[in-house]
Amino acid sequence: MSADRRLSLAPMMERTDRHFRFLLRLITRRTRLYSEMVVDRTLIHGDPPRHLDFHPSEHPVALQIGSADPRLAARAVAIAQGWGYNEVNLNVGCPSPRAQAGGFGVMLMRRPERVAEIVRSVYEETGILLSIKHRTGVDELAGEAFLTRFVERVAEAGARVFIVHARKAWTRGLDPKANREVPPLEHEAVYRLKRAFPELTIVTNGGIRTLEEARVHLERVDGAMVGRAMWGRPWRWAAADRLLWGEPHAPERRAVLERYQAYLENRLAEGTPLRPLLRPLFNLFKGERGGRRWRQALDAALRARRLPPGGLVALAPLEEVGA
Repeated sequence: MSADRRLSLAPMMERTDRHFRFLLRLITRRTRLYSEMVVDRTLIHGDPPRHLDFHPSEHPVALQIGSADPRLAARAVAIAQGWGYNEVNLNVGCPSPRAQAGGFGVMLMRRPERVAEIVRSVYEETGILLSIKHRTGVDELAGEAFLTRFVERVAEAGARVFIVHARKAWTRGLDPKANREVPPLEHEAVYRLKRAFPELTIVTNGGIRTLEEARVHLERVDGAMVGRAMWGRPWRWAAADRLLWGEPHAPERRAVLERYQAYLENRLAEGTPLRPLLRPLFNLFKGERGGRRWRQALDAALRARRLPPGGLVALAPLEEVGA
């Protein structure tokens, strides 16, 4: 197992932008970070730096793309290649109306041959083997035989890494939020997938809330991917490097805030608005004494359009949380 796959941050739209990834990298140096999904045409016809730029400290960092077209996927990955991402991942799990209308995301689970074509096309064009993030099933297509055949067919095209959101998706009757919560978790199905394909890297995703839960999964599969639990309580993962990789030291929140302050000032000087820079910080003290006051102070800074003298450290309830 690749050590940097033991724990990873799931790609989340309007969450895992470069600012949140930078903050999380200050909290854990070893966790693999994933970008928001970027659709192939957005990279081909849009502004690549806007979607692809990231801070060098973010490594290991992965780009997730959305595509249903082998030719366009290859073009998009070729554009991204110069940015030096450690991995490019194909989204085969998003059930949003946009993904359904475009035939990508979870709709591709109905078309394993097309996923295989995308994998081959990207590799032939760029030499990059896509990793695949998918569900356990979609609508009426579910069960161990279906999931095994899907992975088998895509692996035949060369894919070696499969990240499984351990829920099926429904394209009718459930919105994207409900699709993250209503279908029951099937981590046992992911465990069986690893037993069926021991040569592949299999990562499980879905409903993982704590480091202890991640460690339980790591006894059965190669990695655990966490999404909203990292966004909602980022400091809960500060012990990840020590517990999962044996690092001797955990970060201190004062040092994290000081480094993020320097990052914030550099981004402001480049013209980045204050709001997206402060947004990742709101949950840094969530559930702790002083956490509400911290959020109120950040709100006040947004209204004033500036931080007070002393910056983030001056606002933080560091004495109350002992960090």
